[in-house]
Amino acid sequence: MRYNNHFKIYDREIALDQPTYFIADIAASHDGDLERAKALIWQAKEAGAECAKFQHFLAKDIVSDRGFKQLGGQMAHQSKWKKSVYDIFDEFHLPREWTPILAEECQKAGIHYMTTPYDIPAIDMNDDLCGAWKIGSGDVSWPQFISEVAKRGKPMFVATGASDMEESIRAAEAVLAVNRELCLMQCNTNYTGSHDNFSNVNLNVLKAFATAFPGLPLGLSDHTPGHSAVLGAVALGARAVEKHFTDDNNRDGPDHGFSMTPQTWRDMVDRTRELESALGDGVKRVEPNEGDSIVVQRRCLRLKHDLPAGHVLTIDDIEALRPAPRGAYEPHTIDEVIGRTLKKAMVFGDALTPENTKAAKS
Repeated sequence: MRYNNHFKIYDREIALDQPTYFIADIAASHDGDLERAKALIWQAKEAGAECAKFQHFLAKDIVSDRGFKQLGGQMAHQSKWKKSVYDIFDEFHLPREWTPILAEECQKAGIHYMTTPYDIPAIDMNDDLCGAWKIGSGDVSWPQFISEVAKRGKPMFVATGASDMEESIRAAEAVLAVNRELCLMQCNTNYTGSHDNFSNVNLNVLKAFATAFPGLPLGLSDHTPGHSAVLGAVALGARAVEKHFTDDNNRDGPDHGFSMTPQTWRDMVDRTRELESALGDGVKRVEPNEGDSIVVQRRCLRLKHDLPAGHVLTIDDIEALRPAPRGAYEPHTIDEVIGRTLKKAMVFGDALTPENTKAAKS
C-alpha cells in the first residue's frame, strides 16, 4: 500500500478506529489583533478543539487585484464584501511576525498549532512549528505546490472543495508520491452559511474516496451551519473535521458569519462523541445493557394449564408469553419441546426448561 491507514500528529493518532480530530480554523477571525488571535486559541481549546489552525497568505502572493477587477464584479460570498478582494486579503492576512508567538500560545494552551500555507516562505517559516499541514481547496489544482508541502514529511490534510473526482485524486497523488501520511477531506466550497448548501455537501463522496483509497484516513472540511454534515461525515468514516471558528458571528469580517462559536463548537464535539460511542464495532450481539431486557422483552414457552409429572407435551399444552428467564425454552424451539416429558408436576404459567423436562423414550 502506498499510504498509511493511520498516522500521528505528535501523540494523537488519526485513524478510523480513533475519535474524530477537530481542527478549529481561526483563519481571518483574528481581525488583525494578535491578542484576539491568542484568545481564540484558548477558546478553541476549551470548546473541545484539538488543533488551532491559521492561514498564511499575503495578498500579493494569493490574488491578482487586476484579475478580480476584470471579472466585472465580486462573486459568490465575496459579493457581500465592502472592499475589493485584494484589500480584504490584505486587511485580514496574518502578520508573519505573529507566527512563533501563536505557535507558542498553542503550546501553552495544550492545543496543536497548524496552518494552511499559501506560498513557499510560509512553508519555510512554519516547518519547525507545525505537526501537520492543511492544503486549502483553492490549491487543489496546484499539484506542484502540494508536492512541495508534502516533501516536508509531515501529515497532510487536503481539502477538495469545488473539484471533481479526477482533480481530487490528482491532488492526493501529489501527496502520496512523496509522503505516505494523508487525510483526504470532502469539502463544499461555499462560505455563505446558507441552509441550502446542505444539498451540495455530498457526503457520499466519502464513500467514493474510500473506494479509490481503501483504508486512507478521510475527513470533512465544512462550512455549513450546525452539526448535521459533521455527524453524517463521521458516520460515513470521516475522522478529521475542520470548521471555521470565531467568538461572535456578528462581527464584521469575511469569516465570522459562517463560523462556529465556542458554544456551538462544544455542542458539535459532544454530539460527535455520542455518535462515535453509538457507532460501535459492527458486531451484532446482545449488548451488556440488554441483559435484563432480554428477560423481560422476550417470550418463552409456558404451560397453558396444570399438568402432572410424566405428561408428554403437545402443542395444545404450550403458549409463548413474556418474560423469558435465562435457560427457558424460546418459541423457536417448540418443535424440540413437543414430545418431551415433564419431570415433575407443573402448574399453569410455569416456564419450560431443559431441567424440568426430559426427552421422550424412543
